[in-house]
Amino acid sequence: MSRVSITKQVMVTGGAGFLGSHLCDRLIGDGYEVICVDNFFSTSKDNIIHLMNNPRFELYRHDITFPLYMEVDEIFNLACPASPVHYQFDPVQTVKVNVHGAINMLGLAKRTKAKILQASTSEVYGDPAHHPQTEDYWGNVNPNGPRACYDEGKRCAETLFYDYHRQHGVNIRVARLFNTYGPRMAMNDGRVVSNFVVQALRNEPLSVYGSGDQTRSFCYVEDMIDGLVRLMRAPDDLSGPVNLGNPTEITIRNLAEAIIELTGSRSTVEEHPLPQDDPVRRCPDITRATDLLDWKPTATLERGLKPTIAYFDKLLKAG
Repeated sequence: MSRVSITKQVMVTGGAGFLGSHLCDRLIGDGYEVICVDNFFSTSKDNIIHLMNNPRFELYRHDITFPLYMEVDEIFNLACPASPVHYQFDPVQTVKVNVHGAINMLGLAKRTKAKILQASTSEVYGDPAHHPQTEDYWGNVNPNGPRACYDEGKRCAETLFYDYHRQHGVNIRVARLFNTYGPRMAMNDGRVVSNFVVQALRNEPLSVYGSGDQTRSFCYVEDMIDGLVRLMRAPDDLSGPVNLGNPTEITIRNLAEAIIELTGSRSTVEEHPLPQDDPVRRCPDITRATDLLDWKPTATLERGLKPTIAYFDKLLKAG
């Protein structure tokens, strides 16, 4: 895609997170001025330390559950803990950042006439009864379970985005992100890729929940960031949410075996009880993204896992 011709002020909430920091890199590389907003609840300055002296990068420490007043042209709203370990630590705050945070960012977009993108999630589909998941599927979510703070919080955020669009004419985008992995994932975030890689590098048993026959689809971070950027730059008449993810499905047990092989680990697989409301199958239908954005993932699982493993190996050796 071509570089932007006019410098824009782009805000990335959650910009010091795993996805956010990669998005900041991409946007600066594309010629934007980037304002990174983060309260560092589940993120790290290490992810953006390399950007601190860049004249087109600005870091603003702020919790978006409180209003924020700036002049911006575009907003990528990524602020929210995305792993079960983090979002279940303080479920009330998770709901607040999804709902109050969305209201505040939509209010900012309304005032400044900025285009705004919501990073929603495949969790809005819950434990899906339809497979693969298309954007017109309404989902199967437990509104009272331990994952509801995240699942229902993101669903409510989507509602707010479409209501602000209908009622106030705010220019919105909604991306439903499926499992993403790559360097800068937090070591202790409880996500399956980071868990497996760290355990394998330590030659510890890999913790598989249930039989390991449940499936996921894993998208490498570079592909996901490209999808987000393409969605933001899509024509303004685009309507409805867009799935972004890798449609190649793999069982959790096969993922564990692939990581053991790539790390040369002596690890074995160890089964544990399946968590409540854990989805049995999760895989996106990306027809809409392919048709509207000319986007589809290009990185194979092996290609994406190699730099991910190298990243965690470096962290473990450092300390």
